[in-house]
Amino acid sequence: MNTWIKEQLELQREPQFQKFTASLLPGIEDILGVRLPTLRKMAQQLAKGDWQTYLQSACDDSFEEIMLQGMVLGYAKGDLQVKEPFLRAFLPKINNWSVCDSTCSTLKLAKTQPEPFWDFLLEYLHSSQEYDVRFALVQMLDYYVNEDYLARVLEAIDSVNLPFYYVQMAQAWAVSICYREFPKETLPFLKENHLDDFTHNKALQKITESLKVPKKAKAYIRTLKRNSD
Repeated sequence: MNTWIKEQLELQREPQFQKFTASLLPGIEDILGVRLPTLRKMAQQLAKGDWQTYLQSACDDSFEEIMLQGMVLGYAKGDLQVKEPFLRAFLPKINNWSVCDSTCSTLKLAKTQPEPFWDFLLEYLHSSQEYDVRFALVQMLDYYVNEDYLARVLEAIDSVNLPFYYVQMAQAWAVSICYREFPKETLPFLKENHLDDFTHNKALQKITESLKVPKKAKAYIRTLKRNSD
């Protein structure tokens, strides 16, 4: 299995795309340069087979091989109870925003088991590891910004206080999605929260960059910016 994967990745790698990907992921090594649509097709194929055996013996030799594991976890059939041990084994391997966010967009347990998966995410939300927390936050902004969970999502965002860039950016992103979908309900949070100044101001910036927010609302949002010395 791993031999086949390595052969396929070697066939599909593109030197120019490798340079582009590396420029987006500073500090990440072993990037082959395989495009995401290609990885998704491979992951879908792997997920149709004995995905559990694959994940138990999967190689972590490249960025793409780790990305594949996250995608297979998303595409494979099975509920949280089936996937949980594999997910727990996989999450410590995440060391960049790309693998984190692509895994989140593929793994849709929140749609079928929102409450059990929410409890699972809360455990990782309070981790001290940057990408554990980002994983929880991106899952929340992807699947939980709705009437049932909005208050809990805002509370979760507010409870995180880790000085990691990719955590702070996920918090800001999540706040902007909450405002975009529920402006009236999210506005009080923008006026009073426990986010550090950098994250708070990034959230405002993301809101004002959204094409779905009216100009008049953007003008008011800008008045909420904090002046940090």
